[in-house]
Amino acid sequence: MNLTLDPASGVPPYEQVRESIRAQVGSGALAPGFRLPPVRSLAADLDLAPNTVARAYKELEALGVVETRGRAGTFVAGRGVGQSLRAAASAYATTARSLGVPDDEALEAVRRALG
Repeated sequence: MNLTLDPASGVPPYEQVRESIRAQVGSGALAPGFRLPPVRSLAADLDLAPNTVARAYKELEALGVVETRGRAGTFVAGRGVGQSLRAAASAYATTARSLGVPDDEALEAVRRALG
């Protein structure tokens, strides 16, 4: 795993860590089942507070990118980001249809949400 932070960036360090790991998982550089470094170890390597790395890991877990297995550590989830995205899209489509929202309106809502 290769993480580098840009201290001159206006992006908070936890977001840089989160997005770097997320990108590496999405590209396949980090395969499902890969064990991420322990929070304290990665924090020391990046010269960050452990809470910063813990926050990034927690957000990645909420996104379904990683899973924490107690004392065993944090691992790249078996489902990749693509699978998680497809599952979320399917759930959204099901909800939109159950509400009677036409497809074009549902797609426009997604476009607006993406900014």
